[in-house]
Amino acid sequence: MIKLQKFLKCLGIVLLSIISGASVYTCASVPKLSKENKAIITAVMRSPVPDMVKGKSGFALSQDWKVWYEDINSKGGKKGTVVLIMGAANDALSWPIDFISKFTDAGYRVIRYDHRGTGLTESEEGWNTKKPYTLQDMAQDPIAIMDTLAIQKAHFVGVSMGGMIAQLVAIEYPERIVSLTSIMSSGNILDSDLPRTNPKILAKMISAVIKHGVFGGKKGKIKLQLVHKKILMGKANGDIAVKPIAEAAIYNLEKRKGYDFMTGRHHQKAISLSPSRYNGLSKLSLPVLIVHGEQDPVIPIAHAKKMATIIPNADSLWLTNMGHDLPDALIDTIAKKIIKNF
Repeated sequence: MIKLQKFLKCLGIVLLSIISGASVYTCASVPKLSKENKAIITAVMRSPVPDMVKGKSGFALSQDWKVWYEDINSKGGKKGTVVLIMGAANDALSWPIDFISKFTDAGYRVIRYDHRGTGLTESEEGWNTKKPYTLQDMAQDPIAIMDTLAIQKAHFVGVSMGGMIAQLVAIEYPERIVSLTSIMSSGNILDSDLPRTNPKILAKMISAVIKHGVFGGKKGKIKLQLVHKKILMGKANGDIAVKPIAEAAIYNLEKRKGYDFMTGRHHQKAISLSPSRYNGLSKLSLPVLIVHGEQDPVIPIAHAKKMATIIPNADSLWLTNMGHDLPDALIDTIAKKIIKNF
């Protein structure tokens, strides 16, 4: 824990240094976008801003945070409710529309929401350096939404940090969860017996923020969403659905509050303050599915495989050619497996 805190402190110093004196070398390490990608972004910027919120939206009060959510009805049938929890520094609009439609088409109501500090979720006090929120605090957010909407139980699907939050819901609020799906996540990110994040990924992510997020203007902030996805893919390959990502980004910039690049640091702090969940996970008695990509450069697949040995009767889905993202080519495969777990 002490080593991680020192690392995060050094990371903050390094980040400030890089922002104040960004070099051509660091920006050169950022993946390039093709002419076709750039043309799609330009076309999206010239078009009317699309409506990215189709369901009913509202706010739930969780501690001193007003948490924005969207409630999307199923397309026939009432099989239950699915709560989607995104990863660190990402908001509700980061969920691929095609992924959501797999559940609504199958008869499930879907809830997605903005994490603290993202999208429209905010607090008058904001993030406090002396008393930062933890993953345990963040696990109260989806419960507050369910209380607001009078939903007693739901299936929880979380990716990365969202998977950690979903695990905590299963451990601390077992009466509110029907099933758990943990995607590209970990039961203990500080497990010294498991491999850590590829250090090159962090450098590339920061360089991308500098090149596109800080100095790139509105178009740069849209490019950043695509570049980050390319970085998170690691050594996996495959086509990216550029238009939906660009549309979500322009909607965020024009209709919402844009992107707060420091929120990622706040979420990393919440993760670092969270103890191991191994003991709680070992006592779960609900359907659990663990999904992970073999090419994940952020949370190596060894984390997921260890969870699979800890959680009783856990099912698993190991995917080749998948990094730390939801590949468009694998959305159907992942969604079918999740629904089977339901």
